[in-house]
Amino acid sequence: MVTVKIKNDNLIIKVFGELDLVVAKEFRETVDKILMDKPVKNLILDLSQVSFIDSSGLGALLGRYKLVQQKGGKMSIFGANPQVFRILDLSGVRKIIPVFQTEDLELEKRRANQ
Repeated sequence: MVTVKIKNDNLIIKVFGELDLVVAKEFRETVDKILMDKPVKNLILDLSQVSFIDSSGLGALLGRYKLVQQKGGKMSIFGANPQVFRILDLSGVRKIIPVFQTEDLELEKRRANQ
């Protein structure tokens, strides 16, 4: 399951449970529709409620990263638990998509860079 929040030009998606084949599909469809329909540019992903991520979840993250980049925006992740953080690290995703501890830190960093 995913929830959506929009703050200025930031799309904040919170994912619950396992980011696996089923949830990855919902995540992709939700993010893609909002990126096309709303004036948002940046994607901030809250993984604080994600217990596991598999290859389809990683693929969904990287695909959305590419879409956000094409719109001239940035993508970042926050709140990953140690297991999910390790998967992001070992897979190389963390080298591509910045990972932060909290949403507020990420939003503050974005404001400073604008």
